[in-house]
Amino acid sequence: MAAGTTVVSDVVVPEIFSPYVQQRTEQKSRLVQSGAVVVDAALSANLAGGGLTFNSPSFQDLDDDADNVSSDSGGASSPNKIGTSQEIAVRLSRNNSWASADLAAALAGADPATAIANRVSDYWVRRLQAAFVATMTGLFADNAAAPAGTEHVQNDMTHDVSGAAYIAGVTDFNAEAFIDATLTMGDSMDSLGLIFVHSIVYGRMQKNNLIDFIPDARGETRIPTFLGREVVVDDGVSFSGGVFESWLFGAGAVRLGTGAPKVPTETIRVPSAGNGGGTETLHNRTEWCIHPAGNAYVGTAPIGGPSNAATANNLGAAASWQRVFPERKQIKIARLITREF
Repeated sequence: MAAGTTVVSDVVVPEIFSPYVQQRTEQKSRLVQSGAVVVDAALSANLAGGGLTFNSPSFQDLDDDADNVSSDSGGASSPNKIGTSQEIAVRLSRNNSWASADLAAALAGADPATAIANRVSDYWVRRLQAAFVATMTGLFADNAAAPAGTEHVQNDMTHDVSGAAYIAGVTDFNAEAFIDATLTMGDSMDSLGLIFVHSIVYGRMQKNNLIDFIPDARGETRIPTFLGREVVVDDGVSFSGGVFESWLFGAGAVRLGTGAPKVPTETIRVPSAGNGGGTETLHNRTEWCIHPAGNAYVGTAPIGGPSNAATANNLGAAASWQRVFPERKQIKIARLITREF
């Protein structure tokens, strides 16, 4: 190897690299920064232990029973029961690797360690968002299905104006349809502070002058907003033909646990590869728990956790999820379905 050549193993120190990538991933995630997804220390602690799924019992809201009128006579009052629920979260173990050729540009820079870490964290930000999209796809699919019992009212999280054919100003995204979607939360409608849309829908919003921009905390980026709600644009949001979904979230609607496997980062050099020229590979591994509050993962988790697919036991499948909070207003999530062309 020529003198002065920088290699991956020279600049990647796992004890520094892994925490930096994890922290930067959280810092750069629009989902986390918006408040719709909150980092949960309890879920992170669960990931540090064993097991594929984690049970979290909780008390339900008190039923709206009639109160008693106090008196100085009569028998004893009858106490009401406090219901309980059990949320179930699932471990997601993910990894990827990159060969030295993939990192050549970063290695050539003045600060290769930071450059590589930034590239890796940018990758995980995108993959975290993809896992989030898959989770929501499965959750809404469960809500659209007829419930097995009384866990939810079918489609009580959805307002659909898509119709059978496109009608401008009626089936496409508009302020009235959006407000009706928030009303699936009743008098808790204002708790929905984030909207997640496809770029086609975002384009419609811009054409109709529905978007305002505010600067971020450092004044470096303009954040799009709609009726005071932050807008996140992602083409992973579900659509079919001209029918698009837009997702609404309240603060803390989804909890996020982050963890690291036994060996989160390592570099491997194979001297004989490349006909003796040698190659280096950077392996990076992470663990997440993306848990929509008030719900339970009820699939059979494979080793390593479910994938993003919409197949049996994976995140995007309806049968993988079940609501455990009985009150609709406790689930700070809603969906608007529109037809854009």
